[in-house]
Amino acid sequence: MPKAKVEIIHQDDDVIVINKPTGLSVTKDRSAAAQLTDILTGQLGSEATEKLRLVHRLDKDTSGVMILAKNVETQSKFCGYFETELVKKTYLALVTGIVPGQQGTINARLIRNRKDPALMCVTQKKGKEAVTDWKLLADFGSIALLAVFPLTGRTHQIRVHFPHIGLPLAIDPLYGNSKPLFLSDFKLDYRLGKDQIEKPLIERLTLHAYQLSIENRKSKIVNHFVADLDKKFAATIKMLTKHNPNGLDAFLDPDNFSKIINTQRL
Repeated sequence: MPKAKVEIIHQDDDVIVINKPTGLSVTKDRSAAAQLTDILTGQLGSEATEKLRLVHRLDKDTSGVMILAKNVETQSKFCGYFETELVKKTYLALVTGIVPGQQGTINARLIRNRKDPALMCVTQKKGKEAVTDWKLLADFGSIALLAVFPLTGRTHQIRVHFPHIGLPLAIDPLYGNSKPLFLSDFKLDYRLGKDQIEKPLIERLTLHAYQLSIENRKSKIVNHFVADLDKKFAATIKMLTKHNPNGLDAFLDPDNFSKIINTQRL
């Protein structure tokens, strides 16, 4: 079995909540690489994972919080939750461009691209309804950190919606820029030592499913699950905060910097 590990955030008799790493597919794909259940089987054993069922999905290159059901009844219940307002998803996204205000809503229908069915695109009349709320957390200048709240669960919804309003993800090989982000891109006095080669701060998709809040239909109790950022994503936010002209004041609420770095609920 693969040696990689998946962080388990919470587990009980009915569900397991994980922090899915970037680059890990939740189902089998053409690459023949290990998928999510392969990794979990290596950690928990086949008896514990053979009955696991998907409740929702994350793109292969998107990291973050994800819930799996341990039985059919729980899968059915939670799938129902995801189709209502009982579930609130919060993503963190690093985007480029001029952010138009402190918050907004993107309401743009999505349809599969005719030229490449693996991609999605915005359409005026056909396709499926897709709605995304967003809130500006920090303006670093050429890059901004957003909290993103998808109200619908369409394929690549966030990755398509934000380029549509002129705010593409800082790194997204499918829908925008595939170039890694370097410290020299935004640190004005950056100097590289003799014979040294600068290493990227981050090379992955700059999108992370940070928080999942689920309200129990009967008890009305809300459970919050938070998935910490991987080291490179966290380091990038730290460096952007340190080296922008406004420092920590780049955050509209400076407390959010501490919450994100310490994996606390937003």
